[in-house]
Amino acid sequence: MLQVWRLAICCSRLYVENNSLKQDRMIRMPVALNRRHVISLAGAAAAGLAFTRGANAQQHAPEGIVDAIEIAKPGKLKDMVYGKADAPVTIVEYASLTCPHCADFKLITFPKIKEKYIDTGKARLIFRDFPFDPRATAAVMLARCAPEDHYFPMIDLFFRQQQWATAEDGKAALLQIAKLAGFTQESFEACLTNQQLLNDVRATVERGSKEFGVNATPTFFINGKKYAGDLSFEEMSGFIDSAL
Repeated sequence: MLQVWRLAICCSRLYVENNSLKQDRMIRMPVALNRRHVISLAGAAAAGLAFTRGANAQQHAPEGIVDAIEIAKPGKLKDMVYGKADAPVTIVEYASLTCPHCADFKLITFPKIKEKYIDTGKARLIFRDFPFDPRATAAVMLARCAPEDHYFPMIDLFFRQQQWATAEDGKAALLQIAKLAGFTQESFEACLTNQQLLNDVRATVERGSKEFGVNATPTFFINGKKYAGDLSFEEMSGFIDSAL
């Protein structure tokens, strides 16, 4: 628990100003860290995956509906969840750690949603990694290799310090963040060469794309109703309230 607390303190010290988070930042597709470390998620670009700001969400209508029970079932990776299992509303979020609008939602909107709906037992949120590129994939793997109680603090840190996504030396930038969570050079290398973990991450992306039509991040499913884009607090509150 002490390590988690220290990691949370590091997150707060490294916090990126909300105003800078709200700028529309261009994310270039980064080069793979190393061929033996991370294999790019084949087919992501071909599938038309994109970071989206939320124009569709502003229509206040779902883009589609999927089976709420089916999408709540875990895939190859254990689902990481905020909230109680018996909450009446289930939110499933697909996000990429290199997506600026995913960072906006997580750091600005989500705390309000958590306070109003998750902490009060009205909703739960299943967070699913949906990496677009090798650097996002590497970050996901590191969060998954960390102790389970470090997972969400690491996700927060990757979002707060999203400069690693475009750093010239991506591997060094990721290692610097990983060390805050207790990784050594050896455990860092071991994690990024874990082929089974990489396969499971890729399976999560494939399932989200093929079974539930995820083609942009962030994408949310609220009791099975699909909304793509960086939803504002007011927008998401309206969707949750209508599901209660």
